Amino acid sequence: MLLIPAIDLKDGQCVRLRQGRMDDSTVFSSDPVAMAAHWQDQGARRLHIVDLDGAFAGVPRNGSLIREMVAVMGDVPVQVGGGIRSEAIIEAYLDAGVQGLILGTKAVNEPDFLQAMALAYPSKILLGLDARSGVVATEGWDKETGIQALDFVRDLIELPLAGIVYTDIDRDGMMQGLNIASTLALARAAQLPVIASGGVTELADLQALKEAFAEDTELLMGAITGRAIYEGTLDVAAGQALLDA
Repeated sequence: MLLIPAIDLKDGQCVRLRQGRMDDSTVFSSDPVAMAAHWQDQGARRLHIVDLDGAFAGVPRNGSLIREMVAVMGDVPVQVGGGIRSEAIIEAYLDAGVQGLILGTKAVNEPDFLQAMALAYPSKILLGLDARSGVVATEGWDKETGIQALDFVRDLIELPLAGIVYTDIDRDGMMQGLNIASTLALARAAQLPVIASGGVTELADLQALKEAFAEDTELLMGAITGRAIYEGTLDVAAGQALLDA
């Protein structure tokens, strides 16, 4: 299980949002490349990058910056989401060394596209599933689809996906802990490894997640953390050590 630092890009800066609201952002660094190197130095074994501008625009907006971040991470795998809505974009990111491509809006709106990309790039595609009160949201969390997250993932069991990045929007950036029950339910429904996101605040949250998945360890790839590691309520090295224990 991995503790995965998150770097969200907005206007070329490293920011964190609250509940996905672009008008409620905090800038933590004006040098995302240096921030990526920092998390590598802290022992991160995977990095999560979101192109927030791309998520709202529908096409990548920070591609060249992400390429620099991937380069500085060396052998540490990087997963990227935000505005990935064509095969050409997937290929460009893979060529840049990105290890995991997160498909969100396009995957929900066009499940056939998700299936085709998963088959074309096995173990490289992650489904980015973002939910508010269990209902899937798209377009940078701006649009509610009316689709229940559990219903959506039950059709994915046969696909060679790398996993699912599952975010509870209500908890994202709020420092209130993970929605562990819904994360476990989703992992069991999909029978795919899940990366939990939204609300990781302290070591106790990781311990609770680890305990909840004790009988389903193969279904937990890890947890993404953002605001907590920037504000200092969680240490990357300590968090990873807990998950490794």
